[in-house]
Amino acid sequence: MHILGISAFFHDSAAALVRDGRVVAASEEERFSRRKHDERFPSLAVRSCLDLAGIRVADLDAVVFYEKPILKFERLLETSLAFAPRGFRSFLTAMPVWLQKKLHLPREIDKGLAAAMTPGERVYDGPILFTTHHESHAASAFYPSPFERAAILTLDGVGEWATASWGVGDGHRIELREEMRFPHSPGLLYSAFTAYCGFRVNSGEYKLMGLAPYGEPRYVNTILDHIVQLAEDGSFQLDQQYFDYCTGLRMTSPRFHALFGGPPRSPESRLTQREMDIAASVQRVTEEIVLRMARHVRTKTGEDNLCLAGGVALNCVANGRLLREGPFKRLWIQPAAGDSGGALGAALAHWHGHLGNPRNVSAQDSQEGSYLGPASSDDEIRARLAAMGAVSEELDDAALVEAIAADLAQGRIVGHFWGRAEFGPRALGHRSILGDPRDPSMQRRMNVAIKFRESFRPFAPAVLEGRQREWFELDSESPYMLLVAPVARGRRRELTSEEKSATGTDKLRILRSEVPAITHVDDSARVQTVDAARSPRFHAILSAFERRTGCPVLVNTSFNIRGEPIVHDPGDAYRCFMFTDMDTLVVGNHLIRKEAQPPMAGAEEYKRSFRPD
Repeated sequence: MHILGISAFFHDSAAALVRDGRVVAASEEERFSRRKHDERFPSLAVRSCLDLAGIRVADLDAVVFYEKPILKFERLLETSLAFAPRGFRSFLTAMPVWLQKKLHLPREIDKGLAAAMTPGERVYDGPILFTTHHESHAASAFYPSPFERAAILTLDGVGEWATASWGVGDGHRIELREEMRFPHSPGLLYSAFTAYCGFRVNSGEYKLMGLAPYGEPRYVNTILDHIVQLAEDGSFQLDQQYFDYCTGLRMTSPRFHALFGGPPRSPESRLTQREMDIAASVQRVTEEIVLRMARHVRTKTGEDNLCLAGGVALNCVANGRLLREGPFKRLWIQPAAGDSGGALGAALAHWHGHLGNPRNVSAQDSQEGSYLGPASSDDEIRARLAAMGAVSEELDDAALVEAIAADLAQGRIVGHFWGRAEFGPRALGHRSILGDPRDPSMQRRMNVAIKFRESFRPFAPAVLEGRQREWFELDSESPYMLLVAPVARGRRRELTSEEKSATGTDKLRILRSEVPAITHVDDSARVQTVDAARSPRFHAILSAFERRTGCPVLVNTSFNIRGEPIVHDPGDAYRCFMFTDMDTLVVGNHLIRKEAQPPMAGAEEYKRSFRPD
């Protein structure tokens, strides 16, 4: 039985295919369309999932959408009435897309599936079903997890009405027991501060989290005294006088701006200590919300294991604190915790929850390393590289791994494109840019000359599974890069009094550990553990690098440049390589060095346009 899950029409649309309870494929539409956070129906992702399963649209037994649009429309209407007449403007802005698409989802799904068909295929004539938004999140968190029983916590912006929920998973059954409702929302709270600090909502939240360690949480009491009425169980109410998302087209109101001493920061303008302190403060409040909710859920359920999903579950700093300080023994977090993961959850919710089929619980989880996207064949790689004029050397696996490790040990930056693509926002070694974490200049080189992004943003380490305890204060595995942990004390250097007193971005200049390229200014790192079962090639590269250097850690960042999705095919990889200062590119078993390549038209102009003044 083949079940297709769909998330679409808000942001990060995606498709996921489940065959008899096993996840066969899952991809975000943005990887194919090259439109970041693409919200349109994921026809290209659907086609890819079907191809990976070797089936056609007509072979599907059910199509499940990740939320219930009528309930969402009810919330829109009731909110507009509750805030009338101020809410009328946002109501009018939302109406066209609702009247044209969202109220007619069966029709839109039929159109999207038709666009995914090849000529001569029969149309899909099976059922189109709907789960609730947080049911999809809960299913995506629990069903792939390695737990037979677990508590479940979902936190995001808003689905239909719910903004956070908790429940219990037991075998193939999920029971959601309590929820918090719009307009009181952990995700919208964090997004409001994201917008106020000059970053884009639904994509800039990572930046706010990365900015927080540069500041001091001096506004925590201001937030809790004026904006957030926080209860002991983690639920809270937001004073809507400080927000505008119910009534207007902005996240925050003039009262919010007055409380924090001025208007929102203009995007791309200079970051000040104010933004850094505000980021640190809302991050601290968010962590407190998550910890209180978790304690409440543990008290109510008595469970030792917790599964997490929803966009707030991508806050890996909060996750790290929850693991260290929270009441649960084990956590499992859905790698595609945001809306894209809702597609996977919708399909699994139908198979297990609605049809009652049992689970096959795996000790390692059943997410397949989240390598659920497409791969390029050797023939496709050769043809695409030849068409682009790439000069490459094709090596066997052993020789290639040694060549990559040698380049990394020499300080070269390597783009690595191999195997199936990752599902979710994190690059986990298959669509990654790699570097030597011991190099003090690596963090700036990667930010400025490769990613073309803000220099304050940190990079994540990948470490051999089982070796993380030697380099980080982390006992558990972290295969999906969703936990932040301190760098091991023995790997850090003692700072001088002058270094300890540094503020703001001056903290960037300080050498903090043996692996400075992945050590954030608060001595933390967002850790990925790599095992041979999930990713044999990446594990082999790390092992070869350790043999040469004694260090089982690499810098791992997503293979893309600012404003673009992660690379999808060999052509994307080669173009990104040529348009940045990467030194080496690996596509499949092809080794490509920059110095051997013919010039690419527009590459130097493109790089110069991103250079800082």
